[in-house]
Amino acid sequence: MELNNIGQLSQVSQDGMDIMVHLKQPFNASLAYTLSGGVTPTIALKVADNRIISPEQRAKAWILINEIAKWQGDRNNSPDVEQSMKQLAMSEHAEITEHFSLSDCSVTVARLFIETLLTFCFENDVPFASKVWDAISNDYFAQKKCLEHRECVICRRHAQYAHVETVGMGMSRKKIDHSKHRFMALCAVHHSEQHTIGINTFIAKYHIRPISLNFDELVKLGIMQRGTAYYFKEQEAVKHETDRHQ
Repeated sequence: MELNNIGQLSQVSQDGMDIMVHLKQPFNASLAYTLSGGVTPTIALKVADNRIISPEQRAKAWILINEIAKWQGDRNNSPDVEQSMKQLAMSEHAEITEHFSLSDCSVTVARLFIETLLTFCFENDVPFASKVWDAISNDYFAQKKCLEHRECVICRRHAQYAHVETVGMGMSRKKIDHSKHRFMALCAVHHSEQHTIGINTFIAKYHIRPISLNFDELVKLGIMQRGTAYYFKEQEAVKHETDRHQ
């Protein structure tokens, strides 16, 4: 792995939260400052993904490509949709640096491509046949998009946020750390069913894998207020620092 023209990586070791990088030759600090424009240099460590796209990823990608083709009114133009969506993915994700094939691209590239396809479908209200939605609805990114667009993860009707873990009687939802909870987007009908049959039975019935959200996502979705999220985020940072020095 190369770090610009500063040096070539030889070995990486880890001690807790610290990473030690060993180079094959002395670090060129002068060049590092030149490249950074005279300010304190920062170095990004990128690990190459040598895993090949999985059959499941390939199937999901083609399912979405075909649905977009049908939505556009021409079932036979899937190859054209594939190419246009690949160009869109390359423009949206800096990690995709060159043209790729769904036969042998990396797992990371496949994941980002599927995210691009799902984003396009949600933003353009591309409809899915029931069996198609069943094949992709448990994907993490699909569930996240359901939360962002307030669409039920089961039927895609207008939804509300549903907690998996019970918040607790008498507790204000504005004063709890929602990052400790998992969420799913459910319409009124399915939300009612979840409470009727119980959360575990409900999840097993629909094969749902609820997702956790970080503080930024919780604020963006309006689940937590920015000040509350900042408070809990600071508390978490203090606890982590305390644990680190014990």
